[in-house]
Amino acid sequence: MSSPVVTRFAPSPTGFLHIGGARTALFNWAYAQHTGGTMLLRIEDTDRERSTAAAIDAIIEGLTWLGLGWAGEPVSQFGRAARHRQVAEELLAQGKAYRCYCSPAELDAMRAKAEAEKRPIRYDGTWRDRDPSEAPAGVKPVIRFRAPQEGETVVDDRVQGRVVIPNKDLDDLIILRSDGNPTYNLSVVVDDHDMGVTHIIRGVDHLTNAARQTQIYLAMGWRVPEMSHIPLIHGPDGAKLSKRHGALGVEAYRAMGYLPAAMRNYLARLGWSHGDDEIFSTEQLVEWFNLESIGKSPARFDFAKLENLNGHYIRHTPDAELLQALIDFLPHAEGGKAMLGRLDDAMKAKLLKAMPGLKERAKTLVELMKSAQFLFAARPLALDEKAKQIIADGGAEALKSLVPVISAVPHWQAHDLEAAVKAHAEAAGLKLGKLAQPLRAALTGASVSPGIFDVLEVLGREEALDRLADQVR
Repeated sequence: MSSPVVTRFAPSPTGFLHIGGARTALFNWAYAQHTGGTMLLRIEDTDRERSTAAAIDAIIEGLTWLGLGWAGEPVSQFGRAARHRQVAEELLAQGKAYRCYCSPAELDAMRAKAEAEKRPIRYDGTWRDRDPSEAPAGVKPVIRFRAPQEGETVVDDRVQGRVVIPNKDLDDLIILRSDGNPTYNLSVVVDDHDMGVTHIIRGVDHLTNAARQTQIYLAMGWRVPEMSHIPLIHGPDGAKLSKRHGALGVEAYRAMGYLPAAMRNYLARLGWSHGDDEIFSTEQLVEWFNLESIGKSPARFDFAKLENLNGHYIRHTPDAELLQALIDFLPHAEGGKAMLGRLDDAMKAKLLKAMPGLKERAKTLVELMKSAQFLFAARPLALDEKAKQIIADGGAEALKSLVPVISAVPHWQAHDLEAAVKAHAEAAGLKLGKLAQPLRAALTGASVSPGIFDVLEVLGREEALDRLADQVR
């Protein structure tokens, strides 16, 4: 019986959770969920100068917002340094590592010689077989892994296929620095082994590391986890993803008004597919997810596709659920806190009633928030330039004759209000737009809004008539 699947997401807290990292986390999470396994979170904070508490908080907050949970407490790689040193000493005692006393000047000379001879820059094994008694006085050594020099190292990758790297191309990497701090490749192997990780899913830029890490696993007599190296994300033009393409922190997408479910759907389609399915639920993702359907080619990030997909999710999210998503979004949006301050039960009821009309036009929560602002506006409304023009160009006069008609409608419902306004337009020989546009300007302060009769109903008789009165005095 095979052991349960254990995946891990292991970001470095030197910046925020970027979109590539979020997708890696999603793939690890989805595979763990699909197999009934668990995903662990390890913060690779060994770079003490660049690791920050703010970045750790942002990573955890980003994963939480995306709905990607993990088992147990996050593990600090730096906090396990003593264990990493212990393994380095074990390798040393077994003759599978050695102390290297090369000075910086000697390493520079080695590098310069390789460059002059136009060959790859690698450590030349100066101290590989020298007796430690030859060590220069006062020099603190590093510990290097004694990598096999003949044969090849094979990585049977679930995505990239069988990757074979000649051992002559891999030099003796440093596993413990002269100050006693372990290096990345050693720390990762020890942590993954100790944490029981069975499947490593990460970016293809780690493929060379995979060969080095495989050598350390084998030297320690440990089982090598199954590895899957996923393609990078490029911009729509095929170039490496940059900030102009969307290489932003996850918190930026939250602030732009994207829904977590839409982000999960979109990120899943960056490099993974299930037939021709473009839109699918998170439950379907978990049901369908496998490593074999991850492609080898770089995925292309496209803001327009993300926005259209998000619009689909907004339109198909139940009104009450979308209202809660909007409320959760307000603290992160410009101007959102002011709206939040006026969000009492009565306003929530208005928003819920308005939601069917509001969500039809919105592709993001930002757009949804903006289209809902008319509900929060204080009288007298500040009209935008187009709305002012509509009122000035005969709109006020049109409203003056319309207000008594609307006031007389017994049931303040969109259907009855529409029937009354249409009858008045027909009697006055006017096109409906000649009345609808002034109504929209006076009631919302803008020239674009949800259906104007829905707006009338949601505002309620008293508020709507007061707003109209402000523009016809």
